[in-house]
Amino acid sequence: MDTRRALLSALESGPVSGPSLADELGVSRAAVWKAVEALREEGFAVESGDDGYVAPADPAYCAAGIEFGLDAPYAVEYHEDLPSTNDRARALAAERGADVAVVADAQTGGRGRLEREWVAPSGGVWVSVLTRPAVSPARAPLFTLAGAVAVADACREVGVDATIKWPNDVLVGDSDGGDGGNGRDGGNGRDGGNGRDGGNDEGRADPVDRGGRKLAGILTEMEGEADRVSWLVVGIGVNANLDPETLPAGATSLRAERGGDVDRRRFLARLLERYADLTADPDAILPSWRERTSTLGRRVRVETPGGTVVGRAVDVEPPGALVVETDDGRRRIHAGDCEHLRDAG
Repeated sequence: MDTRRALLSALESGPVSGPSLADELGVSRAAVWKAVEALREEGFAVESGDDGYVAPADPAYCAAGIEFGLDAPYAVEYHEDLPSTNDRARALAAERGADVAVVADAQTGGRGRLEREWVAPSGGVWVSVLTRPAVSPARAPLFTLAGAVAVADACREVGVDATIKWPNDVLVGDSDGGDGGNGRDGGNGRDGGNGRDGGNDEGRADPVDRGGRKLAGILTEMEGEADRVSWLVVGIGVNANLDPETLPAGATSLRAERGGDVDRRRFLARLLERYADLTADPDAILPSWRERTSTLGRRVRVETPGGTVVGRAVDVEPPGALVVETDDGRRRIHAGDCEHLRDAG
């Protein structure tokens, strides 16, 4: 463990003196002091007291702040702004990086499918997690579903009753059986979710409040061979402390739904911890997803590469395929744009 991470770990249990930390790590006191100064420069305002160094009472939204107390195996790379957190994570993958969460306060150049523009301003939670899971490419869609579960759980812990529309749109307000999906870009895998790094798509024709107001979405990208994934990036975007007036029609934010801001540092830490727990046990992902979805049991219309499928969604099978009961029998759909429909009457 490097001096910086060791210092963050030591600060979790209270004040720590420079000499004791230097002795424990076998480094000089000057090295400890440099680590403290580096944390301060990041925005993690370490204080000096009679008993030694003390963590800030309210850590900032920065790399050290997110890592402080984080119970997940990820290093955090934080940027004030980036064109795309997914692009940065892919660059790290090319450099043999792994287990990194790339976080940006704002994204300035995200693009969705069909060159749509994506809104990812300051105040949201924009993160891309780079891992190298020991799974085959066929199982990669499970990681997209794990991201959706992690987001839904983090939202629920701050008092927002989020649900998941297949495969990975996180919505709120979908319990009344309203028609239609909110956002039509929910493919599974490389095209999945809320677009480039989970931003908000501009220029959509979908009416407001069709199937719920959109809080978040996910885009998964990967590279691999026939039998294994080389690297996998799950890009997650959550409309956290944003005003709905700044978002496209049909989108909402945690601020709007709960009537106040969330602590983004704690929210993101919880999201990363939940994602780590789920992906450490892939067999737990689908049962967890089923418990949080608003799609199963609903009549749906799914636009697939092979045509439109209409029926009742009855299950999701590995690695994330939607099973739809139609008039002509059951269909198993691996990718498509899903809309919820009203039952007759």
